Amino acid sequence: MPLLFHNRLSRLRSALRQARASALLISHRPNIFYLSGFTGDNALLVAGGGRPILFTDPRFDTQAAEECRGSHSRILITRKPLPQAAGEYLARLPRSATTMFEEDRLTVAQLRAARTPARGGCRWKPVQGLVEALREVKDAEELARMRAAARIASQVMVRAIKRAHAGIRETDLAAEIEFQMRKHGAEGPSFETIVASGHRAALPHGRASSKRLKEKDLVVLDLGVILRGYCSDLTRTIHIGRASSEVRRWYQVVLEAQTAARKAVRAGTPASNVDEAVRSVLRREGLERYFIHSTGHGLGIEVHERPSLRLRQSTALQAGSVVTIEPGVYFPGRGGIRIEDDVLVLPGGSETLTSAPRELIEV
Repeated sequence: MPLLFHNRLSRLRSALRQARASALLISHRPNIFYLSGFTGDNALLVAGGGRPILFTDPRFDTQAAEECRGSHSRILITRKPLPQAAGEYLARLPRSATTMFEEDRLTVAQLRAARTPARGGCRWKPVQGLVEALREVKDAEELARMRAAARIASQVMVRAIKRAHAGIRETDLAAEIEFQMRKHGAEGPSFETIVASGHRAALPHGRASSKRLKEKDLVVLDLGVILRGYCSDLTRTIHIGRASSEVRRWYQVVLEAQTAARKAVRAGTPASNVDEAVRSVLRREGLERYFIHSTGHGLGIEVHERPSLRLRQSTALQAGSVVTIEPGVYFPGRGGIRIEDDVLVLPGGSETLTSAPRELIEV
């Protein structure tokens, strides 16, 4: 673990040198965790040429010492507002120094508090996505955690499908899913579990309601777990009772589109090519207009991170990144179908991390 943190910080220092900056004030909690291991909900991190400096309050004294041991971060416990404490530290930098800050993560009030004690000291420069770009390619430890998170999600999905039946409430099924996550060792869900049945299956992010599953319902089950700080994300669609020939056709088209996209994933491929692999299948079958979101997104410490698999996204996929592949079709008033897996990008192809059955299941 110390070597992994060392490598991450070395890459960050290289990025700072290229940006001609001396330090980065980090306020986004996933980025703080990535560089220090700290999971507390009140912290700022200053990273630059030397040891990272973690600012937190007395409530997290013991936790910070335990979690940051492997990262060699220096911990500063303060009763002052953290932006003020970080600003006082940064005020010691030479006038020629530049401190970058995460402009999309730091509030105006926090920036003002940090700059006030540093007035006349270093210069301030906004930046977006500097650490997120480093996080896109996962190291060996991250991949081990994500494989395990994907394995738990797959196991929970299989149990959820067995538990689904006509008459059960969506909320009761969602509660059972999240109980099974904990029982299998997860820290919790990586997002609010989705159980959407019947006409509600046409809602891509349909939260579980008091509606009961009934015969002839399509049911979208979308779940993910957090394990040791890393997320998984998995969707399956099942049918209550015997599906009609029309529903069977829709399902097979979505499955074919998802398979085509998974096969298109490899290092160097533009993200838009993966999205087009889905759309070409749906277009051929006259269903593209019912596909109302992107094909997928990056996955890691956050359930949505870089890269994005969507139209006109020319960024090339990198070996070591993990993405979701989740095409779907949605018919307002009737229902919807989505199939999602977590996929690791490899130099010559990909590895699908999730393993729940993909064929249409009728319960």
